[in-house]
Amino acid sequence: MNNHPALYALLLLTVLVLTVNVSTSSGQRSDYETRQASWRETREVNLASDGGWLTIAALHFLHEGANSFGSSPLNDFVLPEGPKRVGVFELRGREVFLHTEEGQAVNVNGTPITTTRLFPTESIRQDVTVGNLTFWIHYSGDRLAVRMSDPNSDILRNFRGLKWFPVDERYRVPARFIPHDSPTTVKLPNILGDIEEFTSHGSVELTVTGRKIKMLSIHSGEQLWFIFRDLTSGVETYPAARFLYAPAPGEDGWTEVDFNRAYNPPCAFNPYTTCPLPPAPNRLDFRVEAGELAYH
Repeated sequence: MNNHPALYALLLLTVLVLTVNVSTSSGQRSDYETRQASWRETREVNLASDGGWLTIAALHFLHEGANSFGSSPLNDFVLPEGPKRVGVFELRGREVFLHTEEGQAVNVNGTPITTTRLFPTESIRQDVTVGNLTFWIHYSGDRLAVRMSDPNSDILRNFRGLKWFPVDERYRVPARFIPHDSPTTVKLPNILGDIEEFTSHGSVELTVTGRKIKMLSIHSGEQLWFIFRDLTSGVETYPAARFLYAPAPGEDGWTEVDFNRAYNPPCAFNPYTTCPLPPAPNRLDFRVEAGELAYH
């Protein structure tokens, strides 16, 4: 080898380049996996946080007229704690009013209230608080309901944490956004059978593990929202659907869809939530072995 110094130098340079490339590639993978781990930790913290989906403890669908609520079993809406009778939620057509019993400590958005209209309003959501419990008006399709949050809910206390597929960069893919000619209303049933309306501005074309597909996106602020199902659904993952967000497309019309961040909808953990089912284009005929696993 010493008789060929030029060849030796070339071989040494090649080894150094390969070493640097492997080290850089390994560092990039490590950085990506670290970011995924951080995102997953944040997902779990938010889920179990004060006011998170695990604190939802009741969903009472309103009937026309007065719907009494309190801890007594004689009420229409029975609370887990608090006064025997707090008052009534009154449904008049598409309006909901709150009327409280005399002497009850009830706040709406932090202000003591005895009677007020809760829905509809032009401002922020009207949060009714009674002790540790918080209530607000929720609609499922055409039906109006009262949803309740309880920081001491059994669902939160029994939460055992999330489980995930291993991070796999094959499921992190570029996607080309294809806009509709004009915004489209998409009607989807939820798990209770009610029809909910969403707005779609377009679809994305992408290739996942060798399969070219087209998925319908739902408008969600500065992001694209996908409600999808695949052949892992009902086996490793939640049967109804999983959710996934992607950044809004850039000026070139491209974005990135990362199925490693696919996650379960609230109804996977909580029977007092309502979740939409996926549109036909988003029911994938192959396995997507990425993202959050079913919760047991």
